[in-house]
Amino acid sequence: MTAAGSNDYPSTELLVARRNDACPMGLPSKSGLYAERAEGAEIWDVDGKRYIDFIAGIGVLNVGHRHPKVQEAIKSQLDKVVHTAFGVAQYEPYIALAERLNELVAKAGNGASAYKTMFVNTGSEATEQVCKFARRITGRPGLIAFEGAFHGRTLLATALTGKAEPYKAGFGPFPPDIYHAPYPNPYMGMSVEGALNCLHHIVGTSIRAEDVAAVIIEPVQGEGGFIPAPIDYLRGLKEFCETHGILLIADEVQTGFARTGRMFAIEHAGVEPDFLICAKSIAGGLPLGAITGKASLFDKIAPGGMGSTFGGNPVACAAALAVLDVIEQEGLIERAEVIGQRIEARWRDLAEGPARGIFGDIRRAGAMAAIECVRDADAREPNPDFAAALQSMARDKGLIFLTAGRKAHVIRTHVPLTIADDLLEEGLDLFAEATLATLKG
Repeated sequence: MTAAGSNDYPSTELLVARRNDACPMGLPSKSGLYAERAEGAEIWDVDGKRYIDFIAGIGVLNVGHRHPKVQEAIKSQLDKVVHTAFGVAQYEPYIALAERLNELVAKAGNGASAYKTMFVNTGSEATEQVCKFARRITGRPGLIAFEGAFHGRTLLATALTGKAEPYKAGFGPFPPDIYHAPYPNPYMGMSVEGALNCLHHIVGTSIRAEDVAAVIIEPVQGEGGFIPAPIDYLRGLKEFCETHGILLIADEVQTGFARTGRMFAIEHAGVEPDFLICAKSIAGGLPLGAITGKASLFDKIAPGGMGSTFGGNPVACAAALAVLDVIEQEGLIERAEVIGQRIEARWRDLAEGPARGIFGDIRRAGAMAAIECVRDADAREPNPDFAAALQSMARDKGLIFLTAGRKAHVIRTHVPLTIADDLLEEGLDLFAEATLATLKG
């Protein structure tokens, strides 16, 4: 029998040493654990410790780890075709998934336009491709993104990202003709009116409106701190884009697939995007991204002007079709709101009680929930030290979650939408226990 801690049965200690030798230091661990197996909303590490997972692969596992229907779809497709490249030999799962997404995005935009879809590998690639398409379609170079945005780690996606540390520092120069507008955040003093005025100011000073190809926005900022864009802002942004012939791109990589209590977050505003990009939870853990755009626009790209060797892999497409079935059959859109309400209620009990003055703004869209850690109840004074200490304390107790925000001071949750009530409550109990322990120092 091989002893624990050997290469056949590695311990955390051994894996840390091996990882440090084999992998770049620029690849940090979001949780510090080394996973052995996972199921639903639980992970067991290589030492046998069990964790409740409020990270879900950074928003990838809305249907949970290893959902049986997704697993079965993957196994079934493995017995048929694993890869051909859609540009070589095409296949039905790609087409079927495109049809499903076209219908869902059209519904999100109130059914006013017909859509078409192409598949890529990741959210970053979807960002790169859609911006390239916007420039080709409009004949304009300019792109407007937002302060606090995160759009990926490739060069153009990094340029669009609105957070210098750690994403942009030292990686320039970046592609030109990219501008950042303030993101509406009333809690931090940026009103809807103020944010729209700043947008108009940018096209009056930094770039002409007729030189802007597209505006790309997360309807709820992810890395920026789980900040929902007010409905009035999204509607004003749509009007701004239509007035100036600018394409509106909704980045739903983190918000898509029932996370916010709608299939896509843009639905809350009833705003029709010209393009919508998604990835993360689309395929239940397999790498897949998608660009869905108005057919009248997408068809302006000539044959050969788009493609991806692995994008829309048959196995990933089969998994994604199963994910969409699970969301519908298990009522996960409605479930997201229930989960979000329970998280918010428990957090408010802490914020109004023992954590008063430490927990600031609590906000959510469906199950996409966040809480600000602040100093002395001052929204202008982030408290990343408390957030980090709480994250560490919770991990020791068996709960993992992530931080976000400009100073990593915002606690955010990506609870799998399939989580059972008792497991959710256990996770929230652990959060409360960790909060009290952290307050005691």
